[in-house]
Amino acid sequence: MTTMTGSRPQLSPAARIARMHRQGKLTALLLFLPPALVLFTLFVIWPIFNAANLSFFKWSGYGAIDNFVGTQNYQRLANHSVFHQSLWNSVKLILASLFIQIPLALTLALLIYKKTSINTAFRLIFFAPYILAEIASGVIWSFIFDGDFGVSGQIATALGIEPFYILADRQFAFLAIITVVVWKYFGYHMMIFIAALQAVPEDLLEAAEIDGAGRWQKVFYVKLPLIMHAIKLSAFFAIVGALQVFDIIIPLTNGGPSNSTHSIVSYLYTYGLAQLNVGYGAAVGVVLFILCMVTAFSYRRLAMGKGGAL
Repeated sequence: MTTMTGSRPQLSPAARIARMHRQGKLTALLLFLPPALVLFTLFVIWPIFNAANLSFFKWSGYGAIDNFVGTQNYQRLANHSVFHQSLWNSVKLILASLFIQIPLALTLALLIYKKTSINTAFRLIFFAPYILAEIASGVIWSFIFDGDFGVSGQIATALGIEPFYILADRQFAFLAIITVVVWKYFGYHMMIFIAALQAVPEDLLEAAEIDGAGRWQKVFYVKLPLIMHAIKLSAFFAIVGALQVFDIIIPLTNGGPSNSTHSIVSYLYTYGLAQLNVGYGAAVGVVLFILCMVTAFSYRRLAMGKGGAL
């Protein structure tokens, strides 16, 4: 409320505190927002527009950017069979992430989410691959799959059969990539699910048990509905991550054999940057950016509801 003293209204203590709070928020906003906007523009907005501009030029990365080629880079992209294969490979990675990686992570989370010492040990073991750098994971598994000196070759020799060169076969090479991707990231999704499961109120589980719910009924009718927000978030991370797989592929197969295991990003590197065709690489980057944005907004509307809330 306000009181009148002379001609000036006096604010109540509560109103003065509220006004000071609003002024403080406005001051903080004016203080911190401009630097954040400058950094966001410099490191996000500007590279996007610069890549879009470069995609209309043929440029090696050296000299002036003056060889305008219009939409030739995009036309080449649309007609390149290796790019088509990289798109299909990215789709397969998405499917593997959604139907192998996330179910595996969810199953393990349901088994070890309770706070016990043995469960903590298992969490550390399962989460350990995620801590490794992607490039290190690719190198390690390239030795494991090596038919001459790797683990697979040694097992084949011990069994008295001819070693099989997994990374030299078009079909099995990509299955190897899927294996490494699932192994590398399932622990990350598992930890998301564990955090969500530990937040489920125990009284709800006890009430369900009193009502006669069994173990699986509590899982399907209590736990899973309550952690659905975490499942949706994890699926979103898996989809976007599958579109950006790169560091695992390069040391593992380098896109081979016969360019059959490229992802979109490894294709960008191989046919753009590695061949000093920065304009073409920029065109691939623009297409990848559009795919990620369309995927993100579509997932937000379809899977997270009209408000996009988790």
